[in-house]
Amino acid sequence: MTNRRTFLRDLLVTGGALGALGSATGLSRLVAAGGEAAVRRHYVFAYFSGGWDILLSLDPRDPASTTAEENRITPDYDALSNPPTTEVRTFAGIELGPHIGMLSDHAASLAIVRGMSMETLTHEVGRRRFLTGKAPSGLTARGSSASTWIASRIGGGDPVPNLSTGSVETYNSDQPSYASALTVRGGADLVRVFTPGTSALEPTQADILQAFLASEAACDRARHAAALREAEAARLRLGDMLESNLAGLFDIGRLDASVRERFGVTNTTYTTPEAQTLIAYQALTNGVSRCISLAATAESLDTHFNDWGQNQGTRQQRGFDAIARLVTALQGTPYAPAGFTPDGSSWLDHTTIVGFSEFSRTPLRNDRGGRDHWLGNSCFLIGGNVRPGVIGRSSDYGMEPQPIDLETGAYDPEGEVVRPEHVLRTLLVDAGITADEADLRVDPIPALVAI
Repeated sequence: MTNRRTFLRDLLVTGGALGALGSATGLSRLVAAGGEAAVRRHYVFAYFSGGWDILLSLDPRDPASTTAEENRITPDYDALSNPPTTEVRTFAGIELGPHIGMLSDHAASLAIVRGMSMETLTHEVGRRRFLTGKAPSGLTARGSSASTWIASRIGGGDPVPNLSTGSVETYNSDQPSYASALTVRGGADLVRVFTPGTSALEPTQADILQAFLASEAACDRARHAAALREAEAARLRLGDMLESNLAGLFDIGRLDASVRERFGVTNTTYTTPEAQTLIAYQALTNGVSRCISLAATAESLDTHFNDWGQNQGTRQQRGFDAIARLVTALQGTPYAPAGFTPDGSSWLDHTTIVGFSEFSRTPLRNDRGGRDHWLGNSCFLIGGNVRPGVIGRSSDYGMEPQPIDLETGAYDPEGEVVRPEHVLRTLLVDAGITADEADLRVDPIPALVAI
């Protein structure tokens, strides 16, 4: 097990610790970019790993009227192992598949984007495109993650502006180092980060060292070197962070049993989807992080064989249930961060949750009983300024991506096919980054978020 000192050293070497420590200029840059309203925005990116089958959840088809011959689509709900239902059900006017789970309880607040195109059948390419809004160069990500862009503008005042739990990938190619994600597997890593270690120095020696570092930071050479200024800011932030006693927020085993029960955390494996959403809740509502990426699935959804019937739906549903618990908790928590006068709003009113996977699975099952990779996709959003309802559609023959009118979200043969960059551009505008600074080269979707 990596000890806390080694963990922090590795973060500093990779720039991760600097990314977790913030910058005094963050809030002023936000005001210039997007105004005070965007300061009160928070974001969660929930990754469903492996390529989900949206027929089972976000983009279902009625099995009674959908056939391989007529539609090139086979829902095959009767081939699932113990599904909650074998029918398509309607919640708040949205048709949802049998394994949508408890997320259906929040259908009235849910937005679903259907008929997306990922333009790839490769896991790494699809995942990185949804993170950055840009097609990778080969398998190499291009550009910074949306979470990094947002953290760079509105996360400067937070101890960890950008947090990735469950080791979800994030990227920073062109933003300040403080916006880089602090990447951890779960709560145990965060406890190590936030717990002061035993000093190798005597108190007097430590004071002399700190005084020396402060004097060095005040010299002309350091004041005129951007890297040295960032290093000094990181040193000060690290000291403040270790003195703030944040470790207890993420020591899941020692949290009140009612808190663990609220999130469905029932064992000591604290890297589960349930534990990931509990970490997100703690980080958000205690003012630790502005952007959080989390793993919504504990096991891969890459079901090419007859494991599709056994695992695809149940693994998806576990992720949907975990997100639903997070939504419920945020909805029930008054929004009252430091320096904010309560106005009756909840944390969900200020937090946008995005659920995504790298692509979907083929509308037809293969001869091995599973489903292969499909370039079509869907995603869901909930909370914040999200406009509930369905945006776009996939075709009734083969589930092909379809163009839409971005203003209305309705099918439009003269419109645009939605890709991940449309969704990310919408979120960046929502966060106050109104110009296309990330060079995504698409317009936002007004039908999706009130912007």
